Amino acid sequence: MSKIFSIAIDGPAGSGKSTMAKALARALHAMYLDTGAMYRTFGLASLRAGVDTHDCAKLADQVDISVEFINGEQHIFLNGVDVTGDIRTPEVSAAASDVSTCPEVRARMVALQRQIAQGHSVVMDGRDIGTHVLPDATLKVFLTASPEVRAKRRHLEMKEKGQDADFDAVLQDMIARDLQDTQRAASPLRPAEDAVLLDNSGLGIDGTIDYIMRLAAERGIAAPAEG
Repeated sequence: MSKIFSIAIDGPAGSGKSTMAKALARALHAMYLDTGAMYRTFGLASLRAGVDTHDCAKLADQVDISVEFINGEQHIFLNGVDVTGDIRTPEVSAAASDVSTCPEVRARMVALQRQIAQGHSVVMDGRDIGTHVLPDATLKVFLTASPEVRAKRRHLEMKEKGQDADFDAVLQDMIARDLQDTQRAASPLRPAEDAVLLDNSGLGIDGTIDYIMRLAAERGIAAPAEG
């Protein structure tokens, strides 16, 4: 078994990256890092500052974003204030997709992500983890599902949180975000050459986790023995 390992899970919005990464990190006693939350936080900073999210390079060196793990859960801070509960809105989601196209922002976030992961076993999810952030990851998985399935998941998630959501609007937002994420010049969304492609449209949460755990075991990654 690898003493220090890294698992990169990439994929489009709504593919279940965060759910899978959190479950894997718990099972393997590894650190979990939600990189999408970092871009969401920068998007929130741009919105609050009244800066066009398509022209946010000027903020790259002015925004202080940090991550802390409290009772095993990731909390993200913007200029010293916990904004974990403020970054899961459609407006912030759209802003995150916009700011992620900025090379200066991506460079800042990638440096921070690598710094956090250094010296730890880590499960990290995002859109360019296997291709750019952790190119030497022990295991790389590109997780996806059809736009309709992903929109259904996101729509249900929003309704469970009490947010007003229209399915057709969520689907169109998903399609637009896919296009922007795959076409951006800075680290576009794409599978790493050595990533395992996994479409979990009909697989479910447990089935997806079991599949990835088998892939991890094949690469010498296993949950530590109890006791």
